[in-house]
Amino acid sequence: MVRRRTRSTVRKSTIIRKSAARSDSLTTVSTAQPEVASPETGAATEFRQRLLEGMAAAIRECGFRDSTVADVVRHARTSRRTFYEHFSSKQACFIALLQEAGAALVRQIAAAVDPGAPWDAQVRQAIEAWVAGAQSDLALTLSWIRDLPSLGSDARHLQREVLEAFVVLIQNLSDTPELRAAGVAPPSRQLAVLLHGGLRELIATTVEDGGDVGDITEVAVQATQALLGPRHYDRPRA
Repeated sequence: MVRRRTRSTVRKSTIIRKSAARSDSLTTVSTAQPEVASPETGAATEFRQRLLEGMAAAIRECGFRDSTVADVVRHARTSRRTFYEHFSSKQACFIALLQEAGAALVRQIAAAVDPGAPWDAQVRQAIEAWVAGAQSDLALTLSWIRDLPSLGSDARHLQREVLEAFVVLIQNLSDTPELRAAGVAPPSRQLAVLLHGGLRELIATTVEDGGDVGDITEVAVQATQALLGPRHYDRPRA
């Protein structure tokens, strides 16, 4: 006797086959081995990094405005042809350099903070790391302040990208058990923007005036603690 397959049976069979196919697909994705970079990719990454370091060296030598692609490739010990294989212009290389520098600074600050330390010590650790990052390459810090804002929409995009990274960093560093226990809550986005802008401007004016960036540490710590510290409100009298 031949068993007839009803429409319901066909639909169930189709669903089972599709479900199995999806399961096999998910299994393939989850167990796939990570791709290994080819020698060509590794070489391209190395040359790109050398060009970024060459850009930084050229800025330290004569500033962004007066530096040329020739200066960059000289410091990078490579050719103009290699430069244009990676960047369309000196400005594109400069923006890529600042993008990496901004990301590195965010990582440096995050790594410097001990989430188990008292809240005020955490604030100090973050500010000291921020100031140390600015001090580590004053020429690049000054170029970021003076040159980047005049480079158009690409530069504005980078400024917003770095700002958002710092907002997320400030909020994440403020959202720990130690800080919550002390009455410290993550700041709003507006307050985080205010904090970032104020500290960045303080660093900028200090560098432009030829001052020692390290001298702003204490006032920056005190201001940040005042903005982010625990809020104690007096109970209304009966």
